[in-house]
Amino acid sequence: MKLIVAYIQPQKLNSVKQALFAKDIFKMSVTNALGCGQQKGFHENYRGVDMEVNLLKKVRIEIAINDDFVDQAVDAVIEGARSGNIGDGKILILPIEEAIRIRTGEKGSEAIG
Repeated sequence: MKLIVAYIQPQKLNSVKQALFAKDIFKMSVTNALGCGQQKGFHENYRGVDMEVNLLKKVRIEIAINDDFVDQAVDAVIEGARSGNIGDGKILILPIEEAIRIRTGEKGSEAIG
């Protein structure tokens, strides 16, 4: 079992969801996030004051998935999020020690679905 965490551009969320749905991956959590990376932000004038904005809006997608589907999920996220420009995002893959479905008490791969 793995936890895939992807940080993507907010405007790419729908295309990432569609790519995941096309590969029969439906379970995910989505959170708004702020972050900075290689983009390094931008400068903006607000009421005559120059401001540096270095925390940019991102979307964090978390997908708990069985090992057999990791490559498919990663490929779908890349397919939906890639624009070829700096700031497309990152994908992190973490091991999951245990998963438990609260409703039924199922554990392990059965709990992930």
